[in-house]
Amino acid sequence: MSLKSERRGIHVDQSELLCKKGCGYYGNPAWQGFCSKCWREEYSKARQRQIQEDWELAERLQREEEAAYASSQGAPSLTFSKFEEKKTNETKRKVQTVKKFFSPSSRAAPKKVFAAKWQADSQEVKASSPSINRQASLETERATKEFIDFLKVFRRPGQDILKQCRGFIEAMQHKKELNIEEQSECVQDFYQNMVDRLQSHSSFKGSPEGIEKIMDQIEKYIMTRLYKTVFCPETTDDEKKDLAVQKRIRALHWVTLEMLCVPVNEEIHEVYELVVRAITAVIEMDSRRVPREKLTCITKCSKQIFNAIKITKNEPASADDFLPTLIYIVLKANPPRLQSNIQYITRFCNPSRLMTGEDGYYFTNLCCAVAFIEKLDAQSLNLTEEDFDRYMSGQSSPKKHDSEEWSPEECAGMKQMYKNLNLISQLNDRQQRIISTAKQLEKDLIDWSEGVTKEVEDIIEKYPLDIKPKGQSVVAIDSDNVENDKLPPPIQPQMFLG
Repeated sequence: MSLKSERRGIHVDQSELLCKKGCGYYGNPAWQGFCSKCWREEYSKARQRQIQEDWELAERLQREEEAAYASSQGAPSLTFSKFEEKKTNETKRKVQTVKKFFSPSSRAAPKKVFAAKWQADSQEVKASSPSINRQASLETERATKEFIDFLKVFRRPGQDILKQCRGFIEAMQHKKELNIEEQSECVQDFYQNMVDRLQSHSSFKGSPEGIEKIMDQIEKYIMTRLYKTVFCPETTDDEKKDLAVQKRIRALHWVTLEMLCVPVNEEIHEVYELVVRAITAVIEMDSRRVPREKLTCITKCSKQIFNAIKITKNEPASADDFLPTLIYIVLKANPPRLQSNIQYITRFCNPSRLMTGEDGYYFTNLCCAVAFIEKLDAQSLNLTEEDFDRYMSGQSSPKKHDSEEWSPEECAGMKQMYKNLNLISQLNDRQQRIISTAKQLEKDLIDWSEGVTKEVEDIIEKYPLDIKPKGQSVVAIDSDNVENDKLPPPIQPQMFLG
């Protein structure tokens, strides 16, 4: 049976409209012919299959490496010579792992030989994938070296950790078609799998601090490698949100400490230095690649704030004092790519750090501060709507401190800045008065002109002009006419002789 569209003249087979799975619902071409429910099921199954295939590949590689390791036990004295030979032919090899360099003789070898093998492994990591090598930078190379140096002390477990991380990075490089949320799920799943593997390993049982330290290094290594592809990707609207927040903060440059009820006295030199350090720390967050290091910048900023409040009030700061001060710091700093950094931390940070500890607490406060800034209005600052609109439009600015009242020890630049701001405010008020007076003068002139016009019209209406019609032309008094003789004789001039 077919359906016919009378408007377009298109014949469609009804069976082609149904879901491919046969559930009875209509399918969607965008979902490869499945309905929404069946598409989600198929996508979940495909994702699970992909994860299973990745793990099977990793286990197969591990078995091959263990077999190569077992075969090397028969000739322990040749291990280091083989290592030198392989090092010279490094460009011709396709697969090299850390485990191939470890044999019973290497465990008893001097520390110099052991360090040389780990150094060769660091070169191997850089050469194992051409695509990663092309994107490598000094920072990624440094992170790789630090990660390998950190894993040295763990021997066999360290080899397994490095292999798992390298396999995951390779897999992520081939999954660029995934959206950012799916990539975030992959990273979070890897974190959880690594925690489970470490907890099940005999070397790390009963040592949560050691596992947390290892997970920090794993996060640093992985996210340094993946930073360019997962931070502020083009498929998201993170950049658009960054510009909106930045524009909003610029428009709120006039907000003062008093409006936010911030218990910080910047006139105290030590407090002023702490405020500057807090601003520097939150700006520095954008230069970090690792989510944990970005959290460290937020924590550093928050601690400077607590110290500034403590010095000002001579008592420990409370949460009610901290949040307004953090809002003020964010307004003064206007950190670059603020929303992108928040989203990056949320998506790729180790969840144990966001859910517990002071890092998670300070990060939550930063998110609250940004949300407050986005919704800030006149009521939030105890201002009238008229004043708030004038400040936002730049027509006027709030009163600043009088530089004459400052002590001589205060910063000369700050005093000059506030003096200039006061002068600008006074000039703005004077300009407003002049504009108001000019408008009043214009209105008075218009009213006067209309009054004079009306008065003239009233007079003309009351005393109309009697204009006679044009008659004969006026004749000159000395012209020839019959009545000239009736005119008196002209006055003759008289002459007087002396």
